[in-house]
Amino acid sequence: MSTDEGRSIQANGVSLYVEDHGSGAPVLLIHGWPDSALLWRHQIPFLVANGFRVIAPDLRGLGRSDRPPEVAAYALPRAVADMTRILDALGIEAAHVVGHDFGAAVAWLMAMLRPDRVSKLVAISVPHPLVPRTMRQHEMAWYQLFFQFTGVAEATIQHDGWAWMRAFSRGNGDLDRWIEDLSRPGALTAALNWYRANLAPRMPGPPPELLPVKAPTLGIWSTGDDYLDGQRMQESGGYVAGPWRYEQIADASHWIPLDAPGQLNTLLLDWLG
Repeated sequence: MSTDEGRSIQANGVSLYVEDHGSGAPVLLIHGWPDSALLWRHQIPFLVANGFRVIAPDLRGLGRSDRPPEVAAYALPRAVADMTRILDALGIEAAHVVGHDFGAAVAWLMAMLRPDRVSKLVAISVPHPLVPRTMRQHEMAWYQLFFQFTGVAEATIQHDGWAWMRAFSRGNGDLDRWIEDLSRPGALTAALNWYRANLAPRMPGPPPELLPVKAPTLGIWSTGDDYLDGQRMQESGGYVAGPWRYEQIADASHWIPLDAPGQLNTLLLDWLG
């Protein structure tokens, strides 16, 4: 996949790297942690070949986009504003929105806060934000608490040639690319700020009031995901007012776009087409 179609778009005080490929119905691909638009390297050429225009940004703090220093800069509503600004800059009124990991969290929220901008929604791995956490999910998400320890988390992750990250990835994902990206000044803290802004422990209370998702929504989870409980993705349909479909991919790790590109591409073409 060529990366010569990338450009910088100014959004809410940061410069975001954005790739724009093809023509046709627009599809916005939103990656997660600690990836970049390169996560979608098997999806972009496939969707372009099937008549879609594909927009793939690097989220703020990750990849080739700016890394603002404030933790609050990584709150999910800021990322939703980034995505709508990108669509504005490219002259796109509404797009199909596909998100993985934190990108799925952004996509869910975008479908609720800016439903006029989302034609169809595909959430990969991460469920609707209001689905209650299972005890299994609490167990799987232990690392989210560890990431809250500013300085300690950074030092631990980088220690001994990034040994923690190597063990955490279990051999999956784009490990060498992550280490290269996160080794740049301020990059690891910026990446961890996604967790500090959105998943820091809070006092229990009523959940926020969010509108039901009206866009037709496809939820995808993989049985080899070591970080997310698939039961919650299955239950996400209860928060979708529009058409809902759940698909499970066997044996793929959390990084479905890399592990099962053929299956994912088939699902995307069927749903978005």
